[in-house]
Amino acid sequence: MRLLDVYPDPAQSSRPVTRGAHPTGLAQGLGLVVVLAGFLAAVVRGADPISLDSRELLGEALFNDTSLSRNRTQSCATCHNADFAFTDPRVSTPGKAVSLGDDGRSLGDRNTPTALYASFSPRFHLRDDGEYVGGQFLDGREPDLHGQAGQPPLNPVEMNMPDEASVVARLMENPAYVTAFAKLYGEHTLADTDAAYEALRDSLAAFQSTEAFFSFDSRYDRMLRGEVKFTEEEELGRLLFFSQQFTNCNQCHQLRNSQVAADETFTNYTYHNIGIPENRAVRALNGSAPGHVDHGLLDNPAVTDPAQDGKFKVPTLRNVAVTAPYMHNGVFDDLRTTVVFYNKYNSKAKASQTNPETGEPWEAPEVDANLSLEELEHGPALDARRIDALVAFLKTLTDRRYEHLLSSD
Repeated sequence: MRLLDVYPDPAQSSRPVTRGAHPTGLAQGLGLVVVLAGFLAAVVRGADPISLDSRELLGEALFNDTSLSRNRTQSCATCHNADFAFTDPRVSTPGKAVSLGDDGRSLGDRNTPTALYASFSPRFHLRDDGEYVGGQFLDGREPDLHGQAGQPPLNPVEMNMPDEASVVARLMENPAYVTAFAKLYGEHTLADTDAAYEALRDSLAAFQSTEAFFSFDSRYDRMLRGEVKFTEEEELGRLLFFSQQFTNCNQCHQLRNSQVAADETFTNYTYHNIGIPENRAVRALNGSAPGHVDHGLLDNPAVTDPAQDGKFKVPTLRNVAVTAPYMHNGVFDDLRTTVVFYNKYNSKAKASQTNPETGEPWEAPEVDANLSLEELEHGPALDARRIDALVAFLKTLTDRRYEHLLSSD
């Protein structure tokens, strides 16, 4: 049973932001009064039906709480819905390519990635070989989950709260939160905006590090344990995926050296520009300035090297078959399209040089510099049978609880 099945919705009881001021003097005194009032309200109403007695339980409540958005319509779970592999199932004007904000109008510019397995990403850092690795968000702009957790409430096109102090004020409306923050982080935590927001980040990160976000029980994992046997098509796809001769997929989408590693996340957390075109449909709707370019890793404040322009973090392939649409901007709707797109670098056949979703030639990359051609131009062209086999293998990476979402085609 999930916490929110028994805990009432609190709403019913990544741009630069201004950091909330540290309350001192009268402001701190007023904060203490609000905290005390919350405790008294909890006693009078008996409004603590479940004890949020761990950082993880508190984080789960916060993750599902729509009151932490300006209009009280959106929570973290709105865009990372647990029933849909922690992605956004909502369909708006541009389909599911990007997510709709709390105001009911704003649209993002990047596809909402799954939150599954996110806790396995290492901290953002520059390796000795000059490669950037890890971090959170598609450009690694937050080094870890703790940093990532604090951004959505303050993002103008997401939860749209004006500042950290406003978020903390919403926390203090809820008696159960008042009790939990005092118990877990210190009696006066909610009276200090900085400390309160850090505690919010910590609890959200703690929840996202629990097994609610990873299971390693896909058909692939069960095959490794001898519980199921792959079909001929799935096995061909597996051989192609791990082949150094044919596809080279695992050069970026394999973390462990062994093909039988029980905790493979199917990403090495590096950054690449694979030549993804602009999503023109999204840009026509989200208010982007004419000529706007998403520079990916180069938009990360910690990165200034122009050789990183256009690169995005390699995503996990776990649950990839149930987390459409694809690429950093959601420009492709179908998983098979993504495999055909990769194949275009090795095949000159008309079918490989045509986007199957539009019937037109592939559009030019949004950033045509720094393409990872060494990785992309590898091996012979794949025929339709082998493309289908790769798709079949990718479907085996679906966690057991999401297998019902797989398409039957």
